[in-house]
Amino acid sequence: MSGPGTVTRVVVVGADAAGMSAAHQALRTARRTGRELAITVLDRGTHTSYSACGIPYWMAGDVDGGDELVARSAEAHREAGIDLRLGVEVVAADLPGRTVTTADGETIDYDELVVATGAPAVVPDWALRPDGTTYAGVGVVKTLDDGAAWVERFAEAGDGAHVVVVGAGYVGVEVAEAAMRHGFGVTVLTRGRGMSMLEDEMAERVDLALCDAGAEVVLGVEVTGLDTDGDRVTGVRWDGGSREADLVVLAIGVRPATGFLRGSGLEMADNGALRPDPHGRVAEHVWAAGDCCEVRRRLDDQWVFRPLGTYATKHGRALGDSLAGGTLTFDGMVDTSITRFSHDEVHLEVARTGLSRADAEAAGLEPVVVVTDGSTASGYMPEAEPITLWVMADRTTRRLLGVQVVGGRGAGKRIDAAAAVLWHGGTVDDLAWMDLAYAPPFATAWDVLQVAARRVAERL
Repeated sequence: MSGPGTVTRVVVVGADAAGMSAAHQALRTARRTGRELAITVLDRGTHTSYSACGIPYWMAGDVDGGDELVARSAEAHREAGIDLRLGVEVVAADLPGRTVTTADGETIDYDELVVATGAPAVVPDWALRPDGTTYAGVGVVKTLDDGAAWVERFAEAGDGAHVVVVGAGYVGVEVAEAAMRHGFGVTVLTRGRGMSMLEDEMAERVDLALCDAGAEVVLGVEVTGLDTDGDRVTGVRWDGGSREADLVVLAIGVRPATGFLRGSGLEMADNGALRPDPHGRVAEHVWAAGDCCEVRRRLDDQWVFRPLGTYATKHGRALGDSLAGGTLTFDGMVDTSITRFSHDEVHLEVARTGLSRADAEAAGLEPVVVVTDGSTASGYMPEAEPITLWVMADRTTRRLLGVQVVGGRGAGKRIDAAAAVLWHGGTVDDLAWMDLAYAPPFATAWDVLQVAARRVAERL
């Protein structure tokens, strides 16, 4: 990193959450530290700083348009002093020579390189035509362009249309909700069980909620191909069955976009993800953050791939500050996430934090688990809805290890109290005796989360 009085050329590859957080924080810190930066951001897409997490709700009709999902426009980035270039794909990087090469052959020099390329959605071979493109009616849910395409497809689909969602993770469940809100029939297919980030006894509750809402849920199947009529999909086949389909949503995961760094010598995980330090460094003059990276889970000191916007923006901010001479760090996570499924009379909130039972056992711990049913509010209140909590602690140290929540309105955000205890390495007793808010419309006098923690403490 060059010192005060010189201009440091920073090239950021990727213009979404991590990349733009890094770029803006670097400029802010540079003003404080007296450094001068020239920041160029390159992105192969057509949009920047948008909420991909909001796309299913745009599809459902809760969001009026894609512009509402944009946190900061390209013009706003440029007005802040960032040379933002959209529609520019980086295809190679020469780390010793400190250059990147674009798809149109342009070579761009840098002093510091920031990799924030994200993780595009996986499209399996069976979903592709011979020319490598998807059939009409088939697509992923990742970019604003994807969202616009799905809004158009939903509008054009007639009454009685059937949507097959391949994948039953967060995106799969959210898209199933969006399709059902339009009155479409929905089939959800998954190679394992639904919501695989949950324990079996919790995931089953989500599967049942989908079924109760009218969706068909097919577990433990491998999709083998599509039925088509010319260019358009008409059905999906799997080992042991098939279903007619007017639309097919691919929600089977994402993969880090780090192919342009192959052969660079950078350490990568098996899936191509980078492993930056808390400041965002991966090598001398090379930094990385966001969905193209793994993150360190504090509870067991393991690197895991969790492509979430919360981690991307935090790591991007720390990276930008450090790059410009600051000291901010991103000190890992405790694996917290949340979603919902809501249709007609069915409303289910789903959240988790911490380790799974398998993670705890792999770490050499002795996990004790208790599942507790309760109510989101005092039972005599109209707001009261069922809630189930899965709480795990270590038998020897009493340390809280993980919490999972499935329940009605008001259930999900209880996970934040558990995440706070995990973040600070607290015990199940700490959770049981925390000072949490109480009033009949919101909780019972002993909040159900604390009742669940207390039951684990008693078991210990």
